[in-house]
Amino acid sequence: MKKLFLALTMMAGTFGVFAQTTPTVPSAVEADPNAPTMTFEKDAIDYGTIKQDADGNRTFTFTNTGKTPIIISEAHGSCGCTVPTYPKEPIMPGQKADIKVHYDTHRVGPFSKSVTVNSNAKNSPVVLRISGTVEAPASENTATNPTTIIPTTPVTPAPAATTKATTKAPVKTTTKAPTKVTKAPTKTTKSTTK
Repeated sequence: MKKLFLALTMMAGTFGVFAQTTPTVPSAVEADPNAPTMTFEKDAIDYGTIKQDADGNRTFTFTNTGKTPIIISEAHGSCGCTVPTYPKEPIMPGQKADIKVHYDTHRVGPFSKSVTVNSNAKNSPVVLRISGTVEAPASENTATNPTTIIPTTPVTPAPAATTKATTKAPVKTTTKAPTKVTKAPTKTTKSTTK
């Protein structure tokens, strides 16, 4: 009986402990009324259609609209082709600052990337977006210029041989008048032998 009573007491005590340890969740998260806020002029930039290897730099400008300085702890792109640069010093209330983004425009085709900015601002993290299309350079018309896997070197014609103009003296042609051969009639005389 003592064992049964001890087991029930332990179970009741354990149940009571778990029942009382439910976390209390505040009804609303209290925000610091003096916390800084990053207010961007625009949070998305469309590059449009640009040529390959064109300028990939763009700038996002923001203002600290809070009452304390903003300190940016980190800014990173969604891939290695998008590299942000951000101010390392605190941005005072009312002060403007820039976050510069460089996209690698050597990559051809459409793109849509993001930059995440982490700071002590109450609207942190902030996600900035860039998009556009990088156009490949125009290629030559392959219908008139067939391609081959064997490289060819252009054939340059040999320089034309320079010949000296030689003038020959005109050839004299003489025509001989036909010569008439006439036979003189020969007289035959009969000799009479007696």
